[in-house]
Amino acid sequence: MLKNNVILVVNPVSGGIDKAALIEQVSHYARFLKLTLYCYETSGINDLQAIREFYTLHRPERVLIAGGDGTIKLVAEALEDKEVVFGILPVGSANGLATDLGLMLSEEEYIAIAFQNHHVSIDYITINDLMCLHLSDLGLNAELIKNYDKSAIRGKLGYALQVFNTLWHAEKSFLVRIKTNQELIETRARMIVIANSQKYGTGVTINPIGIMSDGKLELVILKRITFYIFCKIVMGKIQTITQDVVIVSTDKAQISIDRSVSFQIDGEFCGKEDNLDVRISSKKLKIAVARV
Repeated sequence: MLKNNVILVVNPVSGGIDKAALIEQVSHYARFLKLTLYCYETSGINDLQAIREFYTLHRPERVLIAGGDGTIKLVAEALEDKEVVFGILPVGSANGLATDLGLMLSEEEYIAIAFQNHHVSIDYITINDLMCLHLSDLGLNAELIKNYDKSAIRGKLGYALQVFNTLWHAEKSFLVRIKTNQELIETRARMIVIANSQKYGTGVTINPIGIMSDGKLELVILKRITFYIFCKIVMGKIQTITQDVVIVSTDKAQISIDRSVSFQIDGEFCGKEDNLDVRISSKKLKIAVARV
């Protein structure tokens, strides 16, 4: 690795905002630190391989990521076998991981943190061999994300506008069977969250016992969701869901559902699934955070 080289991976469409000013600010900070910055903008075409090749070409010690949860996951997947510290610049529509790591700060602050040496090592989850860094779910929220992706309106307003549409057209609860090392659960549910951490990007605490470095994941089973509760989840007006919820902490699980339901990973819609193999990875990812 070359200690004076830094890569910045930018998702130009994340969050619906132009990134030119951010790129200039990061470039200015890199020059101040006497670092050489190389920028890669995602295109949605073969980004995984392109990021790997970009890394091999420049061999940086630090990789900065400007985007939301989906962009962070993309870069982490590309470089999961590399010994590198990731710096997060949270400018996506969904910034759940940054929220959990205390990085939803001013632009000046999160840029400074992204370059510093202090970092934490976090777990990640594999779901049918796909990486999940933050939160995945089956059911209503994944259906909302699918509808949001089709919408022209970005940000929290875009999510809010899709709440009514999602609930109005939503199918009834599904029957789920969950097998872990410790127990077997069979129940009906409207939504199942597969959680490595605590909060959605809205700030809602969906998994109050989540710790990203404890070698455990949580399955949050929401048996009933009213229109009122779903609005609160999306808009971030409540801190903990308490009614009709079961939380299971484990290191792996098999999830089987009586029909295919919508599924998302870290804010990215992944189609419909009826069987998931879920397990915590023994590998760790290093992410720059503020000193406490």
